[in-house]
Amino acid sequence: MQYFYGMKAVYLDNAATTALRPEVIARMAEVLSNNYGNASSTHSFGRASKALLEQCRKNIAAHFKVSAGEIVFTSGGTEADNLALRSAVRDLGVTDIITSRIEHHAVLHTAEQLQHEYNIDLHFVDIDETAQVDFKNLEQLLEQSDKALVSLMHINNEVGTILDLKRVGDLCRTYGALFHSDTVQSVGHFNLDLSQLHVDFLAASAHKFHGPKGVGFCFVRKGTGLKPLIFGGEQERGFRAGTESLHNIVGMDEALNIAYKNLETEKAYVSELKSYFVETLKAKIPDVYFNAKSDDLDHATYTLVNVGLPIAPEKAALLQFQLDLKGVACSKGSACQSGSAQQSHVLTAILDDEHLQRPSVRFSFSQFNTKDELTYVVEVLEEFVNS
Repeated sequence: MQYFYGMKAVYLDNAATTALRPEVIARMAEVLSNNYGNASSTHSFGRASKALLEQCRKNIAAHFKVSAGEIVFTSGGTEADNLALRSAVRDLGVTDIITSRIEHHAVLHTAEQLQHEYNIDLHFVDIDETAQVDFKNLEQLLEQSDKALVSLMHINNEVGTILDLKRVGDLCRTYGALFHSDTVQSVGHFNLDLSQLHVDFLAASAHKFHGPKGVGFCFVRKGTGLKPLIFGGEQERGFRAGTESLHNIVGMDEALNIAYKNLETEKAYVSELKSYFVETLKAKIPDVYFNAKSDDLDHATYTLVNVGLPIAPEKAALLQFQLDLKGVACSKGSACQSGSAQQSHVLTAILDDEHLQRPSVRFSFSQFNTKDELTYVVEVLEEFVNS
C-alpha cells in the first residue's frame, strides 16, 4: 500500500495513464545522457542516434509481425488516429467513415471535423447494451457505402469491451473498405499479429503500457498510399516531419519489450486482481452491477472494470470527491474528459435513463496493484454506499 503525506493512496486509473517502469526510466536517462545527436545529422553523433532509432522501429515492428517501414513514430495515439483518418479522406478518396458512438474522442471529433471539411458521409454502426458492434448492421453500412473507412477501437477505454478485429477486418476486405483501429488500450496488453489481421492503420500510445507520455506510433500498412499530417523535414520517411524524440522512442521500445516479455505472467496476475475485486464487491455490495458486462473476462479486457453503484442520484455527485479524499485514484470515464460536467458519451450510448442517473466508476489495474489495495477500495465504497 502506498502512502502520500501519511494517507493511504491507491492508483486504479491505469487506463488513463500508467507509472513508468524503473527499467524504462533508467534506459531513457542513459539515452538522454549519451545519445543527444540529431538522428537526421550525418556526423557520428547523428548516425549513432539514427541507428538506435531504427533498431527501436525494428523491435516494435517485430512484436506485430510487420515490417519496420510500416511503423511511424508519433506524439501519441491521438496524432496516430488523426494521421490515419485525415489522410484517408484527404488523399485516399474515402467518402464514408463508419465508426461507433463509443469511440475515443480522438476518433469521433476527427471524424466530425472531416465531415464538416470534406462533406463526407459519417455513419454510426449500431451497438448493444454490452458495447458490442452489431455486425449485421456493419455489413449493411458497408454495402451502402462507396469508398469507406471503418474506424472501430479494439478495447473500449471506458467499459473494456473487446472487438473481434478479425471479423471486422474480413468484412472490410470483402467490401473493399479500409480499416483503422485505435488500439491504445490493447497494445502491450494483448498480442496483435498484424500479418493475420486485415487492419490498414493502427494507433498506439506508450504511456498506456508503462512507457513515457508524448510518444506513440501509427502502423501504416504498406501500399495504402497514406500521406503525412505534419509537413516539414523528411523524418519518418516523410510520414511525420519533426526531429524524433529519441529518448521517448527508446523508452517506448523498452516498455513494450518488457510488456510482451512478461505478458502471460502479468496478464494472469492482473486478471486475478480484477476477479478478486469483482467478487469482493459483489459480496460486500449486493446490488452492485457492472456496465457492459465489464466484469466478464471473456467479454471485456482484464485491465479494467466499470462499476455501477446503487446510490441515489443526489448522493452520486459526492462519490468521486469521497474516493479522492480516501486516496483512491479512479475515473468516471476517459481522462480526456476530466473536468467535464457532461455524462460519459460511452455510457450514454449503452445505458438506460435509470442507470445513467446512478454513479459509474472505472477502475483500471496494473501489475503494481495488490489485493490489499483492492480490499481497501471495496471498504471505502461499502462505507459510502451504506452511509
